[in-house]
Amino acid sequence: MKAMILAAGRGQRMMPLTQNMPKPMLKVAGKPLIEHHIDSLKAAGISDIVINLAWQGDKIKDYFKDGSQFGVSIEYSQEIKGGLETAGGIIQALPLLGDSFIVINGDIFTDYDVSSLAQLHLQPGEAHIVLIENPPHNPEGDFTLSHLSPESPKYTFSGISRYQADFFKGIELGSCPLGPILRKKLSERLISTELYIGQWDDIGTPERLVTLNERLALANT
Repeated sequence: MKAMILAAGRGQRMMPLTQNMPKPMLKVAGKPLIEHHIDSLKAAGISDIVINLAWQGDKIKDYFKDGSQFGVSIEYSQEIKGGLETAGGIIQALPLLGDSFIVINGDIFTDYDVSSLAQLHLQPGEAHIVLIENPPHNPEGDFTLSHLSPESPKYTFSGISRYQADFFKGIELGSCPLGPILRKKLSERLISTELYIGQWDDIGTPERLVTLNERLALANT
């Protein structure tokens, strides 16, 4: 099982913190946010990791190199200037990822145990996405749970998922958002879902980053 960490975003809402730094390299609890993902993947027995790069991607590559000093093996998928959006970034990296893989957004902080994703049995063309209760910045949610009707309450996509590579079959490489693909495949019953109730933060603004670090510091006192 391989995993991909999405780290190519521009981080516009995090300015000025991301003026010369990719958002996943901003520090949470004293170390880069993306390093927390690498640690959790390693703890789950997943040591083959792909990271996509665009804005200030050299900062990530210079810090982690081949991953050996962190006990993992890292490959990089360099994107064109401006990036490919989420689905486009995954599709470009498919040759590095194998038949089935986990994907994690590089700008979230969570204690979700990714080993549960590795144990899932998916059929060809399927995916599994993790949903969370709607945070204040996304009160309407994104997706309903797959076993409920489309009219059921919606929850927020956590940015944690697992895919069979052929889930993306027929989608051309290019700038391509993930949301519309997930909605279509969910309606076709090719996606299973779960609702996670636990630690999850979207590091979407400088204020959220400060709040998270303050909360973690308080919890450790």
